[in-house]
Amino acid sequence: MIETFQALVDKLFGFLFSPRFRHRFETAILYLGISGFVIHLLIILLHDLGWINVGKASGELFISPISAIYTPFSFILIYEVYLLIFHLPSSFTISIAKQYEIISLIIIRRIFKDISKLDISEQWTESYRNLLLGVDMLCILFLFLLIFFFYRLREQKPNLETPSNINTFVTIKKAIAVILVPLLFGLALYSLGNWANELQRFNLGEIQELSDINKVFYNEFFTLLILFDVFLLMVSFRFTDNYSQLIRNSGFVISTILIRLSFSASGLFNPLLITAGVIFGVLILWLYNKVGRLADVEEPNNTSEN
Repeated sequence: MIETFQALVDKLFGFLFSPRFRHRFETAILYLGISGFVIHLLIILLHDLGWINVGKASGELFISPISAIYTPFSFILIYEVYLLIFHLPSSFTISIAKQYEIISLIIIRRIFKDISKLDISEQWTESYRNLLLGVDMLCILFLFLLIFFFYRLREQKPNLETPSNINTFVTIKKAIAVILVPLLFGLALYSLGNWANELQRFNLGEIQELSDINKVFYNEFFTLLILFDVFLLMVSFRFTDNYSQLIRNSGFVISTILIRLSFSASGLFNPLLITAGVIFGVLILWLYNKVGRLADVEEPNNTSEN
């Protein structure tokens, strides 16, 4: 029974994440991104010429050609989410790094949207919107540095003994990855449809406030990630009793929760929570490496004493 389940999971995972499938998906994302960028530019042009009216939403996404960069970045983010799922079975650390990359790309996408509304008047330093844009730009520089350190720390990870039943744990992670792929596409379509419906109701005056487009899809997706990360954390207790590894994985979950909470925060609290989450993840990995190397040094000494 277990062998049949493993064979089924391996077959589905091999199909959804095969080099051929990844290449086709990457090509599709490329064409969709270029097409979306051109269409976005055309809508802005037609709106400026007065040939079409995009309603109240014009102040957000159709105010400047610069804001058209928002569309291809949205497709790139979808592909990054797919890669995150792909790396989940092979390395929990890399999947966390991919989460950091995704949230940094979300901030970059937001910068492209907000920079088109930059207030360059004489009192531009007093504008709260300009302040938020400046904080986002500093935040992305800091995140880029933190992600670099995170990958460097991963290369320095200690050599731990591989559990004999690790293949079962890998199969469980592959099964989660297989489940996440259709959830990803279903959630993306649902979020897009729900936002389009909300946009229509907003333009008709049925609702007074439109949801932040930066949080569409990713709010729910990071919630899903937290649930699956917690599930994997609990399952990992069955396959390892290494204290530092359990603390590391728990710390990664806390880091993801902080990033998820940032979607509910507004103003300066949003980039601060994101930065705090990534810093926490980097520090957890640094401490994990330190403890692991200390254990490697002490183990031979203990052996010689016995």
